[in-house]
Amino acid sequence: MMIMKQKPGAKHPERVLQFGEGNFLRGFVDWMIHRMNQQGLYDGQAVVIQPIAEGLSDQINAQSGMYTLLLRGMLQGKMVDEADLITSIRRAINPYHDYKAFLHCALNPDLRIIVSNTTESGIAYDPKNQYYDAPPASFPGKLTVFLHKRFKAFQGDPAKAFIILPCELIERNGEQLKQIIVRYANQWGLGEDFIAWLDHNHFLNTLVDRIVTGYPKEEMKQLTARFGYVDHLFNTAEPFHLWVIEGDTRLAEEFPLTQAGLNVIWTDNMTPYRTRKVRILNGAHTMTVLAAYLAGKDTVKECMDDKCISAFMNKGLFEEIIPTLDLPRDELESYANAVIERFANPFIHHHLLSIALNSVSKFKTRVLPSLLEYKQRTGNLPPILCFSLAALILFYREARFENGVHYGERNGGSYKIQDDAPHLERFREIWSDCDNSPAALRRVAKQVLAHEPFWGVDLDATEGLSERIADALALMLAEGITEAMKQTIRE
Repeated sequence: MMIMKQKPGAKHPERVLQFGEGNFLRGFVDWMIHRMNQQGLYDGQAVVIQPIAEGLSDQINAQSGMYTLLLRGMLQGKMVDEADLITSIRRAINPYHDYKAFLHCALNPDLRIIVSNTTESGIAYDPKNQYYDAPPASFPGKLTVFLHKRFKAFQGDPAKAFIILPCELIERNGEQLKQIIVRYANQWGLGEDFIAWLDHNHFLNTLVDRIVTGYPKEEMKQLTARFGYVDHLFNTAEPFHLWVIEGDTRLAEEFPLTQAGLNVIWTDNMTPYRTRKVRILNGAHTMTVLAAYLAGKDTVKECMDDKCISAFMNKGLFEEIIPTLDLPRDELESYANAVIERFANPFIHHHLLSIALNSVSKFKTRVLPSLLEYKQRTGNLPPILCFSLAALILFYREARFENGVHYGERNGGSYKIQDDAPHLERFREIWSDCDNSPAALRRVAKQVLAHEPFWGVDLDATEGLSERIADALALMLAEGITEAMKQTIRE
């Protein structure tokens, strides 16, 4: 069986510097560059920088930058199962082994784009980083040194600045990255001229959306037989993709993603798109998973295959969340339908307890704004979103507390509850003497809603909410989760 290493792909100039060699960038940005090259719209490859000491640089170079990307799942009502041999990576550099090779890239006049995905914690300031570290430990530290080398090599030429597209999942990622780099520049005394040159670089805020499931270890025997070669970098992803980039649309001409037919939006304001993703995609997860788990489900796919739970999610999305958003209704519904398709992907096994991690903070940011906005716009409380809040409260009902760990009970078994310790302790206190009587459940509802550290506000002040939550808790305990969901859907 051939091992993918001996035939390098087509050569293009190194125009993209990429911090991160993991599954996501290879299943998202590198795939996009490959698509642009295939269509003759772009002439460039990426040089990949390994951001931490351990990584895939050696394997990438052993395979001449090539790897297989398999896209699987539903897209616009059709099943997708298509593979592509990606050839958009020229080479990889481990700066911990060859720091000079990394810095030498700053001398390349063809480089114009910088992309990154170094996890959410990657864009962070670390005062321990120093300019003469080889290399600085953090991604922003490495990038600051690299930009300074570029500035010096081309004598501050504005034309040699970069379009910088961080893909880390933090809000205003481009702005935050620039702030840290300016901070390092001041800390390291790199000079006002360099700091002024940084303004010629376009630090763009971005929002990325694709589930990249990575190396399919359990399927590799069958996939190797299917493709006829061994690929140690094999990657899998869903077919859906979206990249929202906030910046001057004239920059899109230099990186022709939209011209290649890719689902990329250049905008002067990404806030509505971020809100859409948080409220619809993340909100649908958070409003559904705890009730579904208590109803006996374990994965998102099981939820989508269940008529009651899928109807619960659909009603919450289309009747309660979408009416609170300000983008065009048809655009919101199209996105919501795509989300439902993605959740039903048979190739993705997303466990509900993984999504349930830190559900209080997730509910606060993903679902609560929709609940409160619905109340403000209509004067009524949204039944599905209120039910989901009641399910959260029931999920956190303390059944057992052992060795600092909270456990809940489901169908005679137990599950581990994971959240911030103060949240868990407060739930335990609130539920400690509840006898499930109407008065006790009203007390539980009021105390949870009034606890501002959970929500940032006193939710008990929201007219009718504590009564609604108490009634939902009583219904769940009396009729069971599934029957309670059915009755709520019929409202």
